[in-house]
Amino acid sequence: MTVSVVLFTSDLRLHDHPPLRAAHDGSSALVPLFVRDDAVAEAGFAVPNRLAFLADCLADLDAALRQRGGRLVVRSGDVVDQVSKVVAEADADDVHMAAGVSAYAQRREERLRTALETAGCRLHVHDTVVTALAPGTVTPASSDHFAVFTPYFRHWSRQRLRDAVAAPRVIRVPDGVGSEHLPSRGDLSGVSAGLALGGETEARKRLAAWLRVGITSYGDRHDDLPGDATSRLSPHLHFGTLSPVELVHRSRAVGGPGAEAFVRQLAWRDFHHQVLAARPDAAATDYRTRHDRWRSQIRARSDIDAWKLGRTGYPVIDAAMRQLRYEGWMHNRGRLLAASFLTKTLYVDWRVGARHFLDLLVDGDVADNQLNWQWMAGTGTDSRPNRVLNPVTQAKRYDPAGVYVRRWVPELEGLSGAAVHEPWRLRGAERAAYDYPDPIVELPDGLARFKEARGRN
Repeated sequence: MTVSVVLFTSDLRLHDHPPLRAAHDGSSALVPLFVRDDAVAEAGFAVPNRLAFLADCLADLDAALRQRGGRLVVRSGDVVDQVSKVVAEADADDVHMAAGVSAYAQRREERLRTALETAGCRLHVHDTVVTALAPGTVTPASSDHFAVFTPYFRHWSRQRLRDAVAAPRVIRVPDGVGSEHLPSRGDLSGVSAGLALGGETEARKRLAAWLRVGITSYGDRHDDLPGDATSRLSPHLHFGTLSPVELVHRSRAVGGPGAEAFVRQLAWRDFHHQVLAARPDAAATDYRTRHDRWRSQIRARSDIDAWKLGRTGYPVIDAAMRQLRYEGWMHNRGRLLAASFLTKTLYVDWRVGARHFLDLLVDGDVADNQLNWQWMAGTGTDSRPNRVLNPVTQAKRYDPAGVYVRRWVPELEGLSGAAVHEPWRLRGAERAAYDYPDPIVELPDGLARFKEARGRN
C-alpha cells in the first residue's frame, strides 16, 4: 500500500486542492494532517480571533473528510518534527503541501525537504493553491518581481489560470495514526464578539450569495462604508477555505464591470504575495525606505492608544477602529483611512499599526497586511508616497449621511446627516451633551508635521 501525507497550512478546504488531489490520485491511502505549529505562537501570530476562526475551519474540514470516509489528523509542536513522526507512523512515501511566500514558509519548506530526504520520503510543493498565479510566473525584464501593480496586472490578466480540480469523493486514511482533539472556539477567550464563522461550508455559502447578488455592483459600491457591499471573503482566502483560482474563474463567468473590479482585487492579493516572495524582509522593513523619522512611540503613546481604542475625535477613524475590535474585520476603505491617519497625520511608524491589525484581524495575512500598510505609509509600492487621506473629506464622500459612523460610534447617534463627521463644530451645551473626545490633533497641523518631517529626509 502506498501512502501520502497531505500537510494542510493556509489551504483548509477540499474543493480545488491540488496537493490533496495529487495525493489521492497517486496513493492508495493518505493522511490529511494539520500541525498547530509552535513557531506561529512564538512569533505572536496565534491571536484569539484567528485561533477561533481556525478552530471552525478545522472542525469543518474534519467533518467533510469524515463524510468521505476519512478524518483530519491534528498534531501540535514543531512542524518538521510532527510531519516526520506521521510519515514514520504511516510509512508514507510522499508529502504534499501548498507553497508559501513568507520567510518562515520558505524556511519551513527547506527544513521539511531536508528531513524527509533523510527519511527516504519525497516532498511535493504545489503552486497556485494559496494564490491564483504563482509568484515568479510573470516578471519584468529587469527584476525578479514587479514593484508596480499596473504592469503586473496587465501581465497577470494575460495568463491562463489552471483549471479547478474536483474534491475526492472517497478518502482512505490508514490505521495507526493518532490525532489530538480538535480545538474549539469555545475554549478561547478574547475573541471579538462579532467574529464571523469559519470553515469551507460557510465559505461556499458566502461565495454563492456573493456571486448571485453582490458582485455585479462591486465596482460602484466597494468603497461604500455604510453599504457593507464588499464580499467579506478575505478571511476565507487567508485560511484557504476558498480557492483563489476557483474564485477568479467563477467571477469571470459572471462577467461585467463588477466582476472585473473584484478580480482586480484578487490580482492585488497575488501582487503582494509575489512582492513578499521576492522580498521576505518587507514584512518588517521598508520596501522602499524614505528614511522616515517616525515619532517616538513613548511620546506618541497617548495618541496611539486613542487610535487603537477608537477615541481620536475623528468619527470615521473611530468607527473603523471600533468595527475592527468588535468584528475582527474592517471595511477596506476604513483600513486605508485608519492607516493614513496613524502614519501620515500622527506620523507613527507603520509597524505599530500593522502589528495592531495583526492582533485583531481574522484575515491578518502577512503579505497583504504589511504591504498595504507600507503602501499607505509611503514606504511600499505606491507611486505617490506622499498621498494623505483627509478623514473628514473621505467620510463625507464615502459615508455622506453618517450611517456608518453612527453604527459604530453611538455617542454621536443624535447628530443627523454629515454633521456627525465634525462634532467639534458644536458649541456650548450642545457640544457638552455628547460624550465624545475632542480631536487629538488638528488636521492642518498633522499634515504639516508629516510634510515637514518627510521634507527633511
